[in-house]
Amino acid sequence: MSPSAPLPLDQHNVEIERNRLAWQRKPVLQRAYRDFHRRIAVHIDPNVPGKIVELGSGIGNIRDVIADCVRTDLFANPWIDQVENAYALTFGDGTVSHLILFDVFHHLEYPRTALRECRRVLEPNGRVIIFDPYVSLAGRLVYGPLHHEPIGFDRPIVPDAPASFDPWAHPYYAAQGNATRVFWQNDAANILDGWEIVTRERIGAWAYALTGGYSKPQLYPAALYPAVSGVDRIAELLPQLLALRALVVLRPARR
Repeated sequence: MSPSAPLPLDQHNVEIERNRLAWQRKPVLQRAYRDFHRRIAVHIDPNVPGKIVELGSGIGNIRDVIADCVRTDLFANPWIDQVENAYALTFGDGTVSHLILFDVFHHLEYPRTALRECRRVLEPNGRVIIFDPYVSLAGRLVYGPLHHEPIGFDRPIVPDAPASFDPWAHPYYAAQGNATRVFWQNDAANILDGWEIVTRERIGAWAYALTGGYSKPQLYPAALYPAVSGVDRIAELLPQLLALRALVVLRPARR
């Protein structure tokens, strides 16, 4: 799909159902996601009051690890709790303790606009947890010719939405390299105005990538998952060369 083409509701539902079926037939994919979600859960502070919310929950598998997470997506489906749009959240001011954006940041064409809305709903000590692609040298292959979404290194990042912006009529957007550019290459640094970076991690994620994800063939037997996870630990020693995932935790800047 073109990065500027709208994502129709019927296509969204077809993709969600395809993902659900892939999830059921790939136990190793389930294991990889549980490990990702455990990494995210480490950064949840139970002392901060408010709701834990995931944006873009898809088939809602985060509940396997974070049981009280409110699951949301742009369109209704049986595995989410409510419909939400990152640019126009329905939560009251200061009512959310943590916002989890799993593979969402690279779909935000206007990231400072979305983060401003995140800050509105966050409790003052709350956090935004971003889990997104990291485009290392090896990642240029994984996220380039082997993936349907563009990396987007050749396009400028636009921080703010125009005055005429309608978040519910916004076309589909993807640029998988945006987290790499913003959080490691200091590109469009003003996106982070009003935020502090609490944590910034680059993750191997080869144990996940070689499962084939939701749409491609699995490249190793499930029994080898522990061994392939060991490769991830080696990859994390050379993140610019081999890392495939980024985990970033933000909190509102202290005044």
